[in-house]
Amino acid sequence: MTVAHAGSRDGSQAPANAGRSGHGTPAGTVRVAGGQGFWGDDLEAPVRQVEGGDIDYLMLDYLAEVTMSIMQKQRSRDPRAGYARDFVALMERIFPACMERGIKVVTNAGGVNPAECARAVAEAGRGAGAGGRARVGVVTGDDLMDRLDELLASGHPLDNMETGQPLAAIRDRVRSANVYLGARPIVAALDAGATVVVTGRSTDTALTYGPLAREFGWPWDAWDLLASGVVAGHINECGAQASGGNCSAEWWSIPDLAGVGFPIIEASPGGNFVVTKHEGTGGAVNLRTVKEQILYEMGDPSSYITPDVVADFTTIRLSDEGGDRVGVHGIRGRPPTPSLKVSVAYSAGFKAVGTLVYAWPDAAAKARAAATILRERLDRLGLAFDRVLVELVGWDATHGHLAGDPPPDLPEVELRVGVRGTNRASVERFTREVAPLVLTGPPSVTGFAGGRPRVQEIVAYWPALIDRRVVEPRVAVDVVEV
Repeated sequence: MTVAHAGSRDGSQAPANAGRSGHGTPAGTVRVAGGQGFWGDDLEAPVRQVEGGDIDYLMLDYLAEVTMSIMQKQRSRDPRAGYARDFVALMERIFPACMERGIKVVTNAGGVNPAECARAVAEAGRGAGAGGRARVGVVTGDDLMDRLDELLASGHPLDNMETGQPLAAIRDRVRSANVYLGARPIVAALDAGATVVVTGRSTDTALTYGPLAREFGWPWDAWDLLASGVVAGHINECGAQASGGNCSAEWWSIPDLAGVGFPIIEASPGGNFVVTKHEGTGGAVNLRTVKEQILYEMGDPSSYITPDVVADFTTIRLSDEGGDRVGVHGIRGRPPTPSLKVSVAYSAGFKAVGTLVYAWPDAAAKARAAATILRERLDRLGLAFDRVLVELVGWDATHGHLAGDPPPDLPEVELRVGVRGTNRASVERFTREVAPLVLTGPPSVTGFAGGRPRVQEIVAYWPALIDRRVVEPRVAVDVVEV
């Protein structure tokens, strides 16, 4: 890993917990606030986290596999795109408060173009009056696109983790390839004086445990401490999902979701931490909400693999401390695996989705008849698709065949028909066959609007592994003056 423009440390870059006092937060702790759970999350949440109380870091998670695919499509149309533009406008808004309160921001909003994102953030910082007081750190090295042929030729097949198929089978359709980086480059950027750190495809958890590792000086072989940071990051990464949002257990009992508070990790140097939220905010932090988030996206709970450590989630111990505070402790970790995960996006054909709403009486029967008529017309036109999916929204779209037969008195139902295939012309013709059903099919279509269905390119996900030794030396950290 290389570091460029690593400025000297001064008092403004001292660890956030140094000399902490007041605000009800124990001395020696670091508070990392979660502000975004995905690209498109509550735009006001980061503002509430910054202005609502005492925090040291604001963590903003924008990326998912599908998000990387969307950003890559944007960059293919505009070389200056490919990142979460919402983040730039947000930073222009919160820069003054962050500078005044000494809050650092760590985010993966850089997507597939972190350098351009950092440039835009620096410009926003200057516009917000943060010039001379802020520095934007850029973490690169996750983008393997320019190295794919070299890697394949040198014996790294990047086999699909689910099917075993080698990447060479779809090489000509690959749109992006990004390796998941851990917390080390984030720590390097912070050590270099960054007040805002912008990454590309960082692991979600690293956005939280990177600041903790840096503030507490955790060694990179302190497996239990790093694993604790990973669990903290996992709880923090999905925004309000840890503080009452999307809660399946007695969801109706969660108060004031309109003003839900996002989670805050209050960590100590020994690895123990508390999950909480700002006082006076809505939602709830309790054993139910924290347990649900811990189980989110869980495979083998004894082996939660990250680039820096393997965390054993079976060792997690929770304690309800009351007042929207849950203690977390006892976490154990093991050395990381020799591989890093790679997220590849590739072109996989085209799709289109059309909808019609049918009203009572016999709403479901009409919708099913319309679907049958549509299929017959497509067959007569000689149109073939890889898949045709028919759903009755309002009855079986969520549970499929488990929903059984709809009741005859169903007041209304939306017929949703989707097709996918490699032939764009066939998908395009499908989009012209939906609207005619209004007058040439069963009666009572209502709510028809939006025009002809739109053909969309399908960008599919290809998970793979790569030897970490060919990735980490290519990481670079640049610090841009605001």
